[in-house]
Order: sequence, then structure tokens, then C-alpha cells
Amino acid sequence: MLRLLLPAALFAVIALFLYKGLDRNPRELPSALIGKPAPAFTLPVLGREGQQWSPQDYAGRVWLLNIWGSWCAACQIEHPVLEDLAKSGVVPIVGLAWKDKPEASAAWLRRFGDPYALVVSDIDGRAGVDWGVYGAPETFVVDKRGTIRFKHVGPVTPELLQSKLLPLVRELQGQS
Repeated sequence: MLRLLLPAALFAVIALFLYKGLDRNPRELPSALIGKPAPAFTLPVLGREGQQWSPQDYAGRVWLLNIWGSWCAACQIEHPVLEDLAKSGVVPIVGLAWKDKPEASAAWLRRFGDPYALVVSDIDGRAGVDWGVYGAPETFVVDKRGTIRFKHVGPVTPELLQSKLLPLVRELQGQS
């Protein structure tokens, strides 16, 4: 009898863990960077010959970093949401053109519109690796002290914008 109970109990425990795993939202991947300083980088600004940008340039400001690429179909889905957010003027959005050729990024922005305060080119993807990027699109909220406060994997939707991003941005903007 004991020989049957042990395997049955082990099976039940494994089944419980697998069942609980189904509750997880794949868009909410844990990030070791939440609550930590944003990784430093210095990258060329798209369309501004010779200009470089670094996250330290936005010290004292709340801002979003949106990882995208001209090759990314899901980036087209979220693009109108980002354009509406940019028009509102609530928070600056920095675009990081990840693993993309600058000419392809520029053509994509001309075609679909440019919601970004600026776009930096991460051609080889190294900055994206430092930020823990899994793929595009991904969006981060960075606070005034340069700390990553939120990460979203996948397209930003109007629902996400209203329920999480905007309330967090407004809260962080109110903090000194």
C-alpha cells in the first residue's frame, strides 16, 4: 500500500505545481531589474548625426523605454497606443530600435509615425541584453532616480496603459 501512496503523492504535488503554472501570465515575466538602477548605455540617436544618448540624460524625469524594431509585427499593434500616449504629453517615450538597421528604423517611423522623444539604435542588441530583453516589443517605466519600476513584455494595450502604466507614471511623477 505504501508503495502506491508515495508515487501517487509525488504525482499530486507535481500536478499541483503544473496547474499553478497555468495561472501565470506570459506577458508578466519576472525581471531581476525591477527596483534596481537602469543599466547604463550610450547609443547613437537615430536621425541626429553624431548625437549620443544615455539613460543618465533623463535623470530627474520619469520616462518609458520602449524596445521595438522595424521587423517586429507586434510593434505595429502597439504603435497607435504609443502615439496617443505621446500626444498626451504625460511622459516621454524613448525608443530603443533593437537589432535593427538605422535606415530600416527611420523608414518605419516615417511610414507609421514617430511617438518617441528620441530613438536610439541598438544595432548589435547589447543594450537590450543588459536590460534583460526577451524580444520586442517590451516597455519599461523608469523613475526620477533612474530605477526600473515596471516591465511589460508584449504590445502596450489601451487597457494596460489605463490600468497600470499611467497610474504608475503619475504616482512616480508626484514623488520627489
